[in-house]
Amino acid sequence: MILTAHQPVYLPWLGLFHKIALADLFCYFDIAQYQTKDYNNRNKIKTHTGEMWLSVPVESKGHLDKSVGDIRIVQQGWQRKHLKSIELTYLKTPYFRDYIEELRELLIGRSFDTLSALNLEMLRLLMRCLGIETPIVKASDYSFEGMKSDLVLDMCLQLGANVYIFGAQGRTYADVDRFCASGVFPYFQEYKHPVYRQPNGEFLPYMSVIDLLFNEGPRSREILLSGNASRSDLVAMSRLSDGGVTA
Repeated sequence: MILTAHQPVYLPWLGLFHKIALADLFCYFDIAQYQTKDYNNRNKIKTHTGEMWLSVPVESKGHLDKSVGDIRIVQQGWQRKHLKSIELTYLKTPYFRDYIEELRELLIGRSFDTLSALNLEMLRLLMRCLGIETPIVKASDYSFEGMKSDLVLDMCLQLGANVYIFGAQGRTYADVDRFCASGVFPYFQEYKHPVYRQPNGEFLPYMSVIDLLFNEGPRSREILLSGNASRSDLVAMSRLSDGGVTA
């Protein structure tokens, strides 16, 4: 079973959906420590003047000691501001009408107390738009033990994974030998960002996946997977790893 995980992020980029699409199971890692000036509560869209950050306001008191799952949203009208920015930016894109109503319903029609709850529902919506059906479990529903590499390995063992997809930064802390000795093949994603149709001048990578959806519509999943590892690649590499050789 191929597993991957990631902490809650707002309006995620393409690379996260590539990992999820390859996996049999995705663990929503809501027990991770909240990170300021990261992507837990913000992401970028491309406007006619360049990139623009959309940030969800959160309570700042004591957040450095809290997990992402405990971070509460400050209710100050940010939803309508985000929706207006998205509408103004993507109104003339080819697939604006295909996705805007569901996005509007999530932002305006629903209310979320915590950042984690918002990000999870946003993730589910965007996965549906991309046709990705990978099941999701929440880390907070389990009792994973350890730190860094040991914590990830314990998650793999408890969830029954024999392949785990790390992000590229996983190379800095993963104990590859221990993973292999435990029967879990570690794969380190090196995402190759595709170029797609995008108005307003020079192409800007690393935007939220909604930039891709509004511009490319039904082709979005094919585009975000193109030029990158496939499920069959991971299975073949894990079978050839021979207890220690990783991708």
